[in-house]
Amino acid sequence: MHTLRIALLSSSFALSAVAAGPKSYQVTGEVVDLTDDVVTVLKGKEKYEIARGEVKAEGELKKGAKVTVEYKMTATSVTVKDKK
Repeated sequence: MHTLRIALLSSSFALSAVAAGPKSYQVTGEVVDLTDDVVTVLKGKEKYEIARGEVKAEGELKKGAKVTVEYKMTATSVTVKDKK
């Protein structure tokens, strides 16, 4: 019975880890460029180009607006380099 309880707990932890997904990040700054697909935010001297996806903005999204964008990173390709 004790082993079954441990197995069930392990399964629930594994499922919650998978369901959590990638970490969320945020950047706050000025919108310096805007297209249907990408919003570019300037924070200090760094530009963040972030895909807009299906997200709708709260308020009017336009160049010059101060915004906080929450985003997640997604890999588009992975290349494994062999050790020499």
